[in-house]
Amino acid sequence: MYTTSQKLVAEFLGTFALVFFGAGAICTERFLQGAGGGILATALASGLAIAVMSVAFSHISGAHFNPAVTIGFWITKRMSTMEVLGYWVAQMLGGIVAAFCLKAILPREEAWLPAIGGTPDLVRDFTRLPAMGLEALITFFLVLVYFSTTSEDNIDSRSLSGLAVGLVYSVGILVAAPFTGAALNPARAFGPALAATHWTNHGVYWVGPLAGGFLAGLVYDVLYARKQS
Repeated sequence: MYTTSQKLVAEFLGTFALVFFGAGAICTERFLQGAGGGILATALASGLAIAVMSVAFSHISGAHFNPAVTIGFWITKRMSTMEVLGYWVAQMLGGIVAAFCLKAILPREEAWLPAIGGTPDLVRDFTRLPAMGLEALITFFLVLVYFSTTSEDNIDSRSLSGLAVGLVYSVGILVAAPFTGAALNPARAFGPALAATHWTNHGVYWVGPLAGGFLAGLVYDVLYARKQS
């Protein structure tokens, strides 16, 4: 058994990696002025970061790295309110530290500022309600896949959980990034927004993903977990 501190550090490190590599890929693409891998590179950076860190830390903290996953655990009573708050604090801190590291390291005028530090925002004429719906729907599948592949009754899929969740991140970014920036994770949005002091439409990246994670936890619990028990 791992201690609470060890679990929280794992959540911090995993979320740090997601934000550092995901937002960093966006800054790199701006620096290269479109000569890089584009949206595909950003999608792969985020998905691979989640996959690798999940393999590294799933046995310690469960590898949530996302408040939307953790809220699914809360609504299904797999975690207490205090445990959830601890995970959220660790995840948010991971995103914040990663964003400020990017701000300190990357060329400011050529990479970080043009990309607003990788802060997600809505494309022009794409309004908040459909944006929340898009973020919620993709996060719903992300959290549903997490629950399904880490289930105690599904031992065979546990080793592939990180890869599966990482792939959902990548596919989700390919679909949503042109419209919302595809945070799919409040911590992924909050850290860069704080570092860049860019809060436009920020509520979208809380309401959408948390609603999607909340619903996914309920759906999985009602349709599968409780029936099997």
